[in-house]
Amino acid sequence: MNNFKGILFAIISSATFGLVPLFSLIPLQAGMSSSSILFYRMGFSAVMMGLLNLCLRKQFKIPVRSLGMVVILGFLYGCTSMWLLLSYNYIPTGLATTVHFLYPLVVTLSMVFLFKETNSIWIFVSIVMSLCGVALMVSSDGTAVNASRGLFYVGITVFSYAFYIVGVMKSKASKIDSMVLTFYVLCCASIIFAVFSFVTAGQIEPIRDGYLLGDFLLLALLPTVVSNLTLILAIKNIGSTMTSILGSMEPLTAVLIGVLHFDEDFTWSTLVGLLLVIISVVIVILQSKKAASKVNNVVEVSEDMNI
Repeated sequence: MNNFKGILFAIISSATFGLVPLFSLIPLQAGMSSSSILFYRMGFSAVMMGLLNLCLRKQFKIPVRSLGMVVILGFLYGCTSMWLLLSYNYIPTGLATTVHFLYPLVVTLSMVFLFKETNSIWIFVSIVMSLCGVALMVSSDGTAVNASRGLFYVGITVFSYAFYIVGVMKSKASKIDSMVLTFYVLCCASIIFAVFSFVTAGQIEPIRDGYLLGDFLLLALLPTVVSNLTLILAIKNIGSTMTSILGSMEPLTAVLIGVLHFDEDFTWSTLVGLLLVIISVVIVILQSKKAASKVNNVVEVSEDMNI
């Protein structure tokens, strides 16, 4: 039963995160600036997450020495959201989300080069495979306005989100409750976009009608609060490896929404490219899990010898 619940939570988490393009493009097409859109998304999400933490009786107090890292994490999370949103202006949303899904590769490489973790040759095979997959998706798409600029923008999100993940895992912030940390990250990101809006446009654009308000509430609720909450529940039930593998629902959802709702092209090359990217990421996740198991076994043997 726990496995079933965990798998269900993981699918809900990745599928709801894949809804980001659906709700983000509506205010973007209505003429709102990216900074205002992201301010409302982060702000509403922070309020919802704060209320949820209150209901669960979470402690909001965090160590003072962790505040700087929380601000940095908020900046990285905000950068990820901003550049992903900007990429929608130049490439299809399905392609953008699929490229963004390459962040586990950068996480793994960061752990190898920055923290001296060892990994097999399969990691580098998966990198080549993922690049081929992206190339197939780009070459098969005829709707991209400026593919190189869009890929550059979404490429930034691969690194910013990967560094966000590494920061959560390896910094002092890792000791903070996940839901409380998410609340503070969203608060920091909303403040950053509020300042950015005033600096660039002199104001935060108002929400002009009830339709846009409903869209922003759904953007905050489904791809942010629900996605983060079900992600935590999935990890508790089936572990981070299986949860990460089931995260492949994210690009699949985005591609389906792009095809069905935004009339984006879908060809055999797109399908093959999408599958190559997903397979490459699954390889990375499995290899990372295998490497972590070896380290744990070595630690256990060392402890037994000490005893």
